Amino acid sequence: MPVVFILLALAALASLSLFVGAIDMSPADLWRNPEALRLMLVSRLPRTMAAMLAGASLAVTGQIMQVLARNRFVEPMTAGAGQSAALGILAATLFVPGAPVWIKMLIAAGATLVGSVGLLLMIRRLPPTQPLLVPLVALVYGGVIGAAVTFVAYQGDMLQFVQIWLTGELSGVLQGRYELLWIAGGVALATWFIADRVTVLALGDAAGRALGVNVAAVTAAGLAAISLVTALTVVTLGAIPFIGLVVPNLVSRLIGDNLRAGLPLTASLGALLVLGADMLGRVVRMPYEIPASAMTGVIGAALFLALILREPKNG
Repeated sequence: MPVVFILLALAALASLSLFVGAIDMSPADLWRNPEALRLMLVSRLPRTMAAMLAGASLAVTGQIMQVLARNRFVEPMTAGAGQSAALGILAATLFVPGAPVWIKMLIAAGATLVGSVGLLLMIRRLPPTQPLLVPLVALVYGGVIGAAVTFVAYQGDMLQFVQIWLTGELSGVLQGRYELLWIAGGVALATWFIADRVTVLALGDAAGRALGVNVAAVTAAGLAAISLVTALTVVTLGAIPFIGLVVPNLVSRLIGDNLRAGLPLTASLGALLVLGADMLGRVVRMPYEIPASAMTGVIGAALFLALILREPKNG
């Protein structure tokens, strides 16, 4: 039932998003003004779809990462994956500047995969009795990679270029410049087929093997999904934080830890949060815009604090 309400709210918000912007436009204009229809197809519709695809994909892979890390306080964009994707894009720009976008995406995905594997290897060595060490190590790990990106960019006089990749915003989304996010959406959808096996991994590798799960294969599939979605999002929109942190925790509070049952709600809430943040960023200082990443940071931080301060109901 929560999924139905979220989907209805998402449909209403998506419809409203098509007519919110610096240029006033009403549904009637689509029939009598060819330029209004062109604006809808070239800008407004792609932007709305990009926000929903990015939000759904980031929320789903954030939930996958939390299960693989066995900690609810990590998410790809702040735990090294987002920074690794930016490092991959920077490397592609420095060494193969003329390469097509899909080549740069593959390089970014490869760098993200290496960064995610490095984080998992690091946190698996931490004592299980100290769960708060995991998010702290993840933040430091991401900070170190981010510092390396900044240093290399500074040496190459590319700081402004890097900031574009690290700031998630949708003002530049147009038809022909967001379609890679459909791949991210497909990757997120594919994780539903391994959701039960990923849920078992939350019990530990030994328990997973005892229940017949191929731990290495499932972990590799989860890391591949995280890497592809993060790289595709950073390449297309930039880094959008907090989605993979807040939404999985909220879904866990609502319906529990069954990943397969929770993924549809996770995807819907993620899409709703990013689309709502983008719309809010459009209207707060119209005709100027506040980046979606700034809005998700504010909204996500407030929601996460509310989740922490509110005690879960027993029974």
